[in-house]
Amino acid sequence: MTDHEFDILDELYFVTSYPDLQEKLGLPEPDLQVALLALIGANYIKCLFPDQDTEVPFDPVHFETEKQGYFFLATKAGLLNHNSR
Repeated sequence: MTDHEFDILDELYFVTSYPDLQEKLGLPEPDLQVALLALIGANYIKCLFPDQDTEVPFDPVHFETEKQGYFFLATKAGLLNHNSR
C-alpha cells in the first residue's frame, strides 16, 4: 500500500465525498484518482453514488464524468489492511 492509499483509507472510516477527500488530502487530482482506482481494485473501498446510501459498481467512464458526485467508504478488508500497517 502506498502512502497516498494509506492516507485515503485514513479518511474513509466514514462516508466521504470525492470533493472532501480532495480538499482534506490536498493531492493532485491524477494522484488521487490513481490511488482510488488501486484501492477499489483491491476491494478496500466501495463506491457510493448518487448519495451516501447507494453502493454502485465502479465504472471508470461514469466516474470520469460524475466524480464530484461520488462518495467512498472503506470496506472491512480495507480497514483491516490499514490497521495492520
